[in-house]
Amino acid sequence: MELNEFLADALKDAGYGGVEVQKTPVGARITIYVTRPGLVIGRKGTGIKDLMTKIEQKFGLQNPQISVLEVTNPELNPHIMCNRIAQLIERGTAFRRAAMWSLNTIMNAGALGVEVVISGKLRTERAHFEKHTIGVVPKSGDIAGQIVTTGVSHVLTKMGLMGIQLRIASKAALPQEFELKDGSAAGMQAAAAPVPETPSEVAEAATAVEQPEGGGKQDGQA
Repeated sequence: MELNEFLADALKDAGYGGVEVQKTPVGARITIYVTRPGLVIGRKGTGIKDLMTKIEQKFGLQNPQISVLEVTNPELNPHIMCNRIAQLIERGTAFRRAAMWSLNTIMNAGALGVEVVISGKLRTERAHFEKHTIGVVPKSGDIAGQIVTTGVSHVLTKMGLMGIQLRIASKAALPQEFELKDGSAAGMQAAAAPVPETPSEVAEAATAVEQPEGGGKQDGQA
């Protein structure tokens, strides 16, 4: 969490979108997601070298290996969109206008649902919060843990500190409702065959299978 807060403040202009840390026998492997990797790497790699030195001194990580990846769809990343809302409010945009802009932008990018909660001293000296929701955002169950991602940001205004929480439900992360295991022609014909529903239909189907063709008479009978 401390590393995430440090990178969010240091890489604000680069469009910080999250970090992943993996411990390896050689050292710590840090993967940073941003929208503008060039600002992080710098000219001839000077920016990423300075960032590596700061992380090593501040957090005591031995031999950190930093890799910078570009976020392909920043509109569906809650950390990036939360920081954009904070930047709009910091520049003087009304918080409701910034919230509605983020809702429309994220839904146009293909999200299943969006929820924005802004809390703090919004209009008066007494703190309160406002919630804006569009689409479907699951709150509980296994489905909520699979498709919903959350981002949190803070911005200091003249009225006081304001907190922003953004929840995005991704349509691409939805699990499949069914899976076709047998794709052969025989399997498709068997699946398309009518299934008897009543006991009489079951008995007729069984009789038709047992009786041979030609009226059901055996050889040698009158």
